[in-house]
Amino acid sequence: MKYKYYFFDFDYTLVNSEKGIVGCFIKTMEEFNIPPKPWDDIKLTIGMPMMEAITQVTGLTEPGEKQSFLMAYKKNANELMTPNTHFFPDTIPTLERLRAAGCHVAIISTKTRHRIEDKFVQDGYAHLIDFIIGSEDTTASKPDPQGINMALQRTGAKPEEVIYVGDSLFDAGAAQNAGVDFGAVLTGNTLREEFASYPSVQIINHLSELK
Repeated sequence: MKYKYYFFDFDYTLVNSEKGIVGCFIKTMEEFNIPPKPWDDIKLTIGMPMMEAITQVTGLTEPGEKQSFLMAYKKNANELMTPNTHFFPDTIPTLERLRAAGCHVAIISTKTRHRIEDKFVQDGYAHLIDFIIGSEDTTASKPDPQGINMALQRTGAKPEEVIYVGDSLFDAGAAQNAGVDFGAVLTGNTLREEFASYPSVQIINHLSELK
């Protein structure tokens, strides 16, 4: 493998969590009597900082209202998220290949760490990940590089030894701001041409193409 450290986003990069995320939004909007929004519109917010996604989906702008919505969303997520989150077919074989090559693997996501841990533990793959940095571990969301910088400090990795792999422009910006290489995977909502303005060393259709 080309790198010693492989850091990954989670939603739409390692897993398809669309059904869980959109389902939680729909159920919570019903509870708040917020008019429904098309599924395809809601899924476009996957990967955004959560408060930004709430505003885009619901139209709520007042911080207290958004916090109340988030609390209700999290309650619904306890029921809906993990059962409706599924690894892409290439995810586990790719992580196993990285492990076999002696690479270090971590996840840096705007999703809460415990939700990511739940999925890996439930499916029996926790041994494939060194550590997870989630939204509760940072004070700034991507494209701020805080999460990647935390991972660099934790591992002692040099930026040139690292690639961050993600599906969104938020991920691309975080990698650029952290000074590490970026691998764009086209399993999310972002098109190949949208990554053109970012220094992506790899743009791949599926994780199995990762080098």
